[in-house]
Amino acid sequence: MLEIIVPASEQYDPVKNEFIYTKEQKLVMEHSLISLSKWEEKWKKPFLSNEQKTLEESLDYFRCMTITQNVDPNVYLAIDGPLMDQINSYIEDKHTATWFSNTGPPSREIITSEILYYSMFANGVDKECEKWHLNRLMTLLRVFGEKNKDPKKMSKSEILSRNRALNKARKQRLKSRG
Repeated sequence: MLEIIVPASEQYDPVKNEFIYTKEQKLVMEHSLISLSKWEEKWKKPFLSNEQKTLEESLDYFRCMTITQNVDPNVYLAIDGPLMDQINSYIEDKHTATWFSNTGPPSREIITSEILYYSMFANGVDKECEKWHLNRLMTLLRVFGEKNKDPKKMSKSEILSRNRALNKARKQRLKSRG
């Protein structure tokens, strides 16, 4: 959970030709599967993609992350660079001590909130975990995937090593050089 204070501000809206005043506001925010679902429902595209978000999309995600009730929508317009950096650092933080040694190539699968919900339910993860920090939830789901892998499946290097040993044994048995 992240708590930030958005300072009081005065901004000018050129479209409406008026000034917008906001009071100081404490925001309690959570980067979770719930926020991700709300954002994807509105924008109709995956949040977890390499596509750069517009300022409007980013501010709207901050709104989706907000747990604080009855926040003036104009408060999000007062989020400046340092506050934005603080929020983005929170979003990018792992929030877990778990790490994986075999990172491998990144998956090309597009991850959406529905894929994550499917993975949660398929692995018997309680729905309450949708409120966890998203990176922590995704780590848990990856742990399930790693632990449920077929232990008989060998890596490419293990297969090549085994094949070299088999070929060497055959050459010796058949007294052949190749």
